[in-house]
Amino acid sequence: MFVALIAKDKLGSLDVRKANRNAHVAYLKSTGVAQAGPFLDENGDMCGSLVILNVETIADAQAWADQDPYAKAGLFQSVDLQLWNRVIG
Repeated sequence: MFVALIAKDKLGSLDVRKANRNAHVAYLKSTGVAQAGPFLDENGDMCGSLVILNVETIADAQAWADQDPYAKAGLFQSVDLQLWNRVIG
């Protein structure tokens, strides 16, 4: 099943994101994420994340989210996991 992880960064946390970006991207690559990318604010700065996970259960998605270096660094204000149905792509 596909699960969309929709995360919003805490205000003023761009430096936290940048400091942990390499570890986050390495985690994405090492765990077989289907698709991923940052949300951008009106200035073009990263302000959140969209990650499409291909997992067996929602608990697997939560476990993935808990191990994300961004989450461990306290970057996110919120993280929502939503079942997602891929139609195109």
